[in-house]
Amino acid sequence: MTQFKPIIASHIDDISSPGKFKPDKSSPWIPRVRLYSSFPKLTLWSFLFIALIVACFLVSSLSSSTSTVESNRRNLQNASWGGEAWERRVRSSARVRSRSGACVLVTGAAGFVGSHVSIALKRRGDGVLGLDNFNGYYDIGLKQARRARLERAGVFVVEGDINNADLLRKLFDVAPFTHVMHLAAQAGVRYAMENPSSYIHSNIAGFVNLLEVCKSVNPQPAVIWASSSSVYGLNSKVPFSEKDRTDRPASLYAATKKADEAIAHTYNHIYGLSITGLRFFTVYGPWGRPDMAYFFFTRDILKRKPITIFEGPDHATVARDFTYIDDIVKGCLAALDTAKKSTGSGGKKKGAAQLRVFNLGNTSPVPVSKLVSILEKLLKVKARKRVLSMPTNGDVQFTHANISLAHKELDYKPTTDLETGLKKFVKWYLSYYHPKKKNAQ
Repeated sequence: MTQFKPIIASHIDDISSPGKFKPDKSSPWIPRVRLYSSFPKLTLWSFLFIALIVACFLVSSLSSSTSTVESNRRNLQNASWGGEAWERRVRSSARVRSRSGACVLVTGAAGFVGSHVSIALKRRGDGVLGLDNFNGYYDIGLKQARRARLERAGVFVVEGDINNADLLRKLFDVAPFTHVMHLAAQAGVRYAMENPSSYIHSNIAGFVNLLEVCKSVNPQPAVIWASSSSVYGLNSKVPFSEKDRTDRPASLYAATKKADEAIAHTYNHIYGLSITGLRFFTVYGPWGRPDMAYFFFTRDILKRKPITIFEGPDHATVARDFTYIDDIVKGCLAALDTAKKSTGSGGKKKGAAQLRVFNLGNTSPVPVSKLVSILEKLLKVKARKRVLSMPTNGDVQFTHANISLAHKELDYKPTTDLETGLKKFVKWYLSYYHPKKKNAQ
């Protein structure tokens, strides 16, 4: 450690040497008079200088305060929600058009799963209103394109945050939601190492805020929400069952989803909310997320860029239970259709309420190397591969869903194998990003 020595200023040159100083004998009082006379001037100027600083500070503070008030006023005037026209759009979108339909608020509606679920609900006659904050975790242009697709299907997507309790309460005032399909979340395992607070804000605080509003409205809606297969964490028992332990998360993302499952239990127990959690296993397909391996592998293979394939210890295979989006949508709708009504009223529990959690997977783990081989075949391009050891960044070596409970309770039966699903994804990808190459598959 570097040692710092105190620096002692030397003032030897300022000290008069005896015998060398010769005062001006002709006018010994002049310097003293000038010195004394300068004090009032110095004091005056110092006071004026300080007064000027204080005045500038006050003016600046007043200007800043006025600017803030004006900014807040403009923000209120330009809010993306509220007003008669806005309410009409909300009511129209949420209007149930089938005799047995539900009125559903879908959070994260401009997301991958959210957009597919919203359209499926709308097509069968349910009333659907979307909510999304359009954050910049990945390409907002893709989210806006999904939004346009939703608009064409008759689904209005309100731009707003699930942490905005006023907005949520307003939505429930305008539309009589019977169900909430909560799919909004900060996604991604690795990004949690860069921006952990975004996961707490969206996945935990946002979920609590949503449940707070749901437990207070009358009647309370049934809540179906997206948990994750990542809650199984370091579990080595396969296939993963809902009865397995989930107290060893391998990432912050997984920890927030595990926390949400505990929070769901609390609100179900105290307030009588009917809550169903769905543990998704590696969802893929058209309109997917660009941060998923199958998506950026496709992008990089087409660009002739090298792709990284991870392997476990001792060259062990990394595998995922890839689940096609259409199968996930069927599971989501089945969970909604079998959800029982909440038992609370006005924030008070009237009786025991339904609480469930299901795995939604494909039950057929596929090595990532096999995924790449299929993409090479469909794209007709040879991938430039580099194999590296899996980093300790929260990813797990394999996932494998036991779906017997979902099959029993939801009649959940995934039917799409990986090659069939990837063929549909590649067709969409080429038409969306490379329309001139769409005949390459």
